[in-house]
Amino acid sequence: MMRSAQTFFLMVFMLLAGITIPGCSPGDAPESPKVKPGESDELRATQATAVDVAEGKRVAEGSCIRCHGANGISTTKGVPHLAGQRPAYLHLELRAYQSGARGDKAMDGAVMFLSDDALFKVAAYYASLDPAQPDATTAAKAALAKPDPVSAGKAAAAGCAGCHGEAGVSKTPGMPSLIGLDPKYLVTAMKAYKSGQRKNEMMKTMLSAITEADLNNIALYYALQKPDRAQNPNAGDQAAGKAAAAACAGCHGDQGVSGNPATPSLAGQDAQYLAAALRAYKDASRSDETMKALAAALDDNAMKNLAAFYAAQQPRPPNVRKPLTTAEWTQRCDRCHGINGNSIDPLLPALAAQRVDYLEKVLHAYRGGERRNTTMAAMAAGLTEAEVDNLADHYAHQKARAVVYVMPPGK
Repeated sequence: MMRSAQTFFLMVFMLLAGITIPGCSPGDAPESPKVKPGESDELRATQATAVDVAEGKRVAEGSCIRCHGANGISTTKGVPHLAGQRPAYLHLELRAYQSGARGDKAMDGAVMFLSDDALFKVAAYYASLDPAQPDATTAAKAALAKPDPVSAGKAAAAGCAGCHGEAGVSKTPGMPSLIGLDPKYLVTAMKAYKSGQRKNEMMKTMLSAITEADLNNIALYYALQKPDRAQNPNAGDQAAGKAAAAACAGCHGDQGVSGNPATPSLAGQDAQYLAAALRAYKDASRSDETMKALAAALDDNAMKNLAAFYAAQQPRPPNVRKPLTTAEWTQRCDRCHGINGNSIDPLLPALAAQRVDYLEKVLHAYRGGERRNTTMAAMAAGLTEAEVDNLADHYAHQKARAVVYVMPPGK
């Protein structure tokens, strides 16, 4: 949420630890600013005095430190640091808990009987504190950029090129191409080989050491490669195969381009591999009752003709989004939350050096709709688990900086 140009407050970004108002000290601090009836007080907490901060500390010590830790540095999993957080944001969030809008029983109970004046002062107190900082050792490790899923998939797939061809286009008769397949199908197929459900000892051995994360990355890498037909001889009658393929279109799509992520596309696939797969379904060495029933009526020539038809079709890329890198995601997040998560907007939270488990929890809540915010819901909706983990890890390891908001002198 952006403030209008008519706001009466000037934000100044200063790398200081704490809130100081020039000309004010605990002994001569002015009273807290009074809000006129009907006037918005969203930014009230940016005008806190030293007295307000001291009173906020007393409230926080009685109501907040058990969960949020001494000086606002949390040691509890899933509970955020509050030290150095933006004051107006804290005030608004405390109000939201008090109204029940956030649906957190522990927080609702903690703030239930606090006045709005107390909430304002608690927010001012926590905003005045030095923010948490990432551990130097883990921050150094985090500085080593994690490979994006596509790059990780390409690296993990290096051992596959000898049989399946560069970028997954087969040049070896009898070996399937891996392009043009939805990642969901390809992951399922690889798991079947890995478990022995599909009988192929070489594939089982090759996949035995591959993690589930890398299976997903490999499948994503191949899904994003430019589709092309297998570069192998194609020996059957394509016209006869086209007529027989009418019975297959319901599952595998017209011209062999599937619209179902769980069903493989056949367009451009190696003909010998397709014929061998049909024979495997027919003799039950591949287990699938639907395919077994369909293959039972096919003789060897019919299988070759079907394979020839599909091998001659042009494969198409599956409907898969290329994931953004962590750097690309953070460029989007920094537009609102500040460079490296150091927000200079008092109404928007800082993310830098926040607990990683809390950041993951919040992103999941926005993605799942438990926390409601139109902008954040739209941002989080497309995040994969890996992207959630990488974003949370990135911001948790950024250096946190405090912000001082100074009122311009009155005219």
